[in-house]
Amino acid sequence: MTARPDARVTRTGPATATTRPARAADAGAVLSLARPFATSFAIDEPAFRRSYSDLLASTETRLLVAESGSRIVGYLLGFDHYTFFANGRTAWVEEIMVDESCRRQGIGGLLMREFEAWARARECRLVALATRRAAAFYHAIGYEESAVYFRKLL
Repeated sequence: MTARPDARVTRTGPATATTRPARAADAGAVLSLARPFATSFAIDEPAFRRSYSDLLASTETRLLVAESGSRIVGYLLGFDHYTFFANGRTAWVEEIMVDESCRRQGIGGLLMREFEAWARARECRLVALATRRAAAFYHAIGYEESAVYFRKLL
């Protein structure tokens, strides 16, 4: 396998995985991964496709995909923004999903490391996220609990 210049390669278990910025052509694969991720909302495909295009165009957004062979097996959607409390930029992981058949092979960690590298390059002071189902994963890769998450549906 030849790595593209924008891809990171790692041995993640039985397969080799690469990460790279998402492209327009990846929308269908990302949609397939996002459907089981969404628990509060049902994903509307036309809305997804509009959001996907907007996210690809945003300079404050990092949408990564992980590939194993020619198959997209994971994605990470994150952002950065300025804050007062951190004296500068912070990064936020909004979504990370790895295909169930590919979990526990290091792909989630690979996506997180790539996002952290992007955040560091943008001089972010920290990476934060909210989770209900993956606390053990985040503890294992060096994250600590910091706050309680609240939401209000509009």
